Amino acid sequence: MANDTLTATRPQTGMGWVEASMNYLADLKVTPRTYNPPRGTGRPRREGNYANFTVKIHDARPEARTLTLDRQAFALTRHDTKIRDFFDEAEVKAVYHPEMEALVKHETGASKVVVFDHTIRVANAPVESGYRAPVQAVHNDYTEKSGPQRVRDLLPPDEAEARLRRRFAEYNVWRSIAPEPVQMWPLALVDAQTIAPADLAACDLVYADRTGEIYQGVYNPAHRWCYFPAMERHEAVLIKCYDSATDRARFSLHSAFADPTTPADAAPRQSIEARALAFFD
Repeated sequence: MANDTLTATRPQTGMGWVEASMNYLADLKVTPRTYNPPRGTGRPRREGNYANFTVKIHDARPEARTLTLDRQAFALTRHDTKIRDFFDEAEVKAVYHPEMEALVKHETGASKVVVFDHTIRVANAPVESGYRAPVQAVHNDYTEKSGPQRVRDLLPPDEAEARLRRRFAEYNVWRSIAPEPVQMWPLALVDAQTIAPADLAACDLVYADRTGEIYQGVYNPAHRWCYFPAMERHEAVLIKCYDSATDRARFSLHSAFADPTTPADAAPRQSIEARALAFFD
């Protein structure tokens, strides 16, 4: 739906783009697999032939009003949250999850939305603080296989099978939770119109108690990268990570990146992503 809740765009930075390094799969000679330790106990360990590639990342603020979830697979909107402390788990579940359900409903037209988890990421000492670090690899959170599986994991069996017969999608809602605008490790996203099927490589995501599946991005110089410089706490990016409908953007690719314009004294990034299943009648 609309980006009509956007406020005036912030000034463009420099030439309207920056060059930065993105960590992709260079090829599939090694089957990709990621091992995620319990939160606060270490950093993920990856298998796969990864390499860094320099890409141009465009300032998408001037075109924000034209971006849609069904074309680019991401959109920027304004959202004023009532959360006082994002590090209070109980408050986030009681206040923020319902806010995100309402936001995703409004932006997508879904008849039912279920927010099923959230992740807080911090750029300073994530392991020591018990949180996760910004993901510095090109990826998408769900695959052709794991999208439907998440529905089966979360809904009663009869309802899950009924919902799977109609359109459903999975969205992430990303925002800064720091008082300062984001300058360190901002989020960048690929315009889904520039993603080819071969650019999405299924990768096992291994936890202590289960194994999920995500897509890792395979390098393609045709990818058009975008970001929203200096995002603030009242802004949110919706990212489509799965859609069962095949007549529109179905998957995204995104990553944090080291912005070469980041000031030396920039405040460390603090962000939250809420994950939601959206069901359509």
